[in-house]
Amino acid sequence: MCNAVIAIHGGAGAIAQASLSVQKEKQYFAALRKIVSAGQRLLAGGGSALDAVTQAVRLLEECPLFNAGKGAVFTHAGDHELDASIMDGFSLQAGAVAGVKHIRNPILAARAILEHSPHVMLTGDGAEDFAEQQRLERVENEFFSTPERFAQLKLARQRGEMLLDHGGAAAGGVQFMPPDQKFGTVGAVALDQLGNLAAATSTGGITNKHAGRVGDSPIIGAGCYANNASVAVSCTGSGEVFMRTLAAYDIAALVTYSNLSLQEACQKVVMEKIPQLGGSGGLVAVDRLGNVALPFNSEGMYRGYGYIGDAPDVGIYR
Repeated sequence: MCNAVIAIHGGAGAIAQASLSVQKEKQYFAALRKIVSAGQRLLAGGGSALDAVTQAVRLLEECPLFNAGKGAVFTHAGDHELDASIMDGFSLQAGAVAGVKHIRNPILAARAILEHSPHVMLTGDGAEDFAEQQRLERVENEFFSTPERFAQLKLARQRGEMLLDHGGAAAGGVQFMPPDQKFGTVGAVALDQLGNLAAATSTGGITNKHAGRVGDSPIIGAGCYANNASVAVSCTGSGEVFMRTLAAYDIAALVTYSNLSLQEACQKVVMEKIPQLGGSGGLVAVDRLGNVALPFNSEGMYRGYGYIGDAPDVGIYR
């Protein structure tokens, strides 16, 4: 039996520590612990890594504190466009959706594509139709809206810029970032008791983004990757840079072909390669031996992990 573990993230680019109230910090910690605990219980009961990451990301999508599903940020057009992906390290099967507006839980649509479609990614109306065929819950686009996110959109429009999803009105202060440093994503990786790995990622994108913009989150190898032979990875950060570096797959390649440890591979990608291209962010990763890494080069990253039988370990800042 393997040392089963789950790790999650709620996005890098956290609220500036000086702006985060004690009450809000407690809300984040409670949400992270609850979701890690749910994953631990599933794994302890013999559940698969694929089921654990699906459940964790679905719960993150349901929590308005995070930028995925309910609580997703607004596009410049004033609506929500959601992306998600999932990958099974045992079979190397994967599923992804991009630019969806009416699927309550995009990660469930991605999982359905993995299991029931010959394709890996579906977008827009095609993804919506497929989800309906799979009897997944459909909602009006307004379902994803929250007052805090709308306030962020208004601020971003006034400035004519895009807005870091954890900043602005939701944080009690305004945090406008350069174009390559605005991100918010959720994700999970897991190793189950049979030694199988899985990864999943979901996002609402970036506030005031151009309609139709797709980042790294639904792209296998960029924002999400899992292979039983090496690692499972879920990324959060400057999506365009994570795409250009194939960040998630790069971790796996460094472990497989350069014989780096998980920590060494993550250090090289997150602390060297991503910043060299002006990018920022982080990731959660677990290798086939159960080692966990949660590196980030931004001020913070909402994160947590837990092995079966242990109390969840959660954090935001360094």
